[in-house]
Amino acid sequence: MTFKKSVSIIIPNYNGKDLLEIYLPDTIQAISCEGVDYEIIVINDGCRDDSNDFLKIHYPQIKVINNPSNMGFSFSCNRGMEIAQYELLFFLNSDIRLSPNYFSKLWKYFSNPHTFGVMGKILVPDGKKIEVAARFPQMNGCKLKTDRLFYLSAASTKATPTIFLSGANALVDAKKFRELGGFDEIYSPYYSEDADLGIRAWKLGWKSYYDHVSTCYHLGSHTTKKYCEKNQVKMVYYRNRMVLHAIHTEDTDLLFWKFQLFLMEVIPKLLIGQIWILQSYFGFRKKKEQIDLSRKFLEQLMHSHNSKKTMPDINNYFNKISQDKNLIWV
Repeated sequence: MTFKKSVSIIIPNYNGKDLLEIYLPDTIQAISCEGVDYEIIVINDGCRDDSNDFLKIHYPQIKVINNPSNMGFSFSCNRGMEIAQYELLFFLNSDIRLSPNYFSKLWKYFSNPHTFGVMGKILVPDGKKIEVAARFPQMNGCKLKTDRLFYLSAASTKATPTIFLSGANALVDAKKFRELGGFDEIYSPYYSEDADLGIRAWKLGWKSYYDHVSTCYHLGSHTTKKYCEKNQVKMVYYRNRMVLHAIHTEDTDLLFWKFQLFLMEVIPKLLIGQIWILQSYFGFRKKKEQIDLSRKFLEQLMHSHNSKKTMPDINNYFNKISQDKNLIWV
């Protein structure tokens, strides 16, 4: 008997009526054919287009939340979580097209009580290149990099772990997600919230997986690139990477990481005229109180789960996976 669970599909939307019109039919087809209870929740995040009217007319069964202003990805997803009623939460970008059988290979992962979540393969629009697969963590001093992609071939008997699930297509255990407090809104408006969530899950002893058969297609940062200036996007990206490290670096390494940050990231960019890095750095410094609260919340969660996992522990786990002869780098 196939193991399946009910799903709440949560779609943040910012002026994406055209995307909803194109991709919602694929989403509905993919989940309808699975024979499970489901609901779709769209969060209109301060939309100025006619997304709301479009959904009311064409998809009256979809639950709609309207943010009064643009609050960002984390906030919107968490609002969806608050009203979601089913066992799994599926966070889906409005610019993702799901394949018809997207969910069929994902149910099995949740038969393991230690599973936090799973994601499928993300391809570029023409399907000729993998955009996102499993992410492999690498440490450079105290700096964490997660841009190396991999998967285990079908010849392996093991599931492919990933350090975090892309927020574009993350299927997660709703109870575990709520226990983690949802996405940390310190990262608003966008970037690094999914990496932070995945690391927190690993630190509690839960695992995230990647499935190479389940496939979807990504238009590619459509809304962010369309509405944000290039330097603004870079500023937010680097600020949030700093925040991520400040939350997850061990106490004994924090001072070294701060030196590494300034000497190897801030100063080199200033020397080549990338002045915007100062906005990232000072924006990061302004979040000190929030960072301290996030660190404390994580420490309390880890204590309640009797976990002492560190980033080096998680990194060592993935290093062992890298010895698997069936590992394929993307």
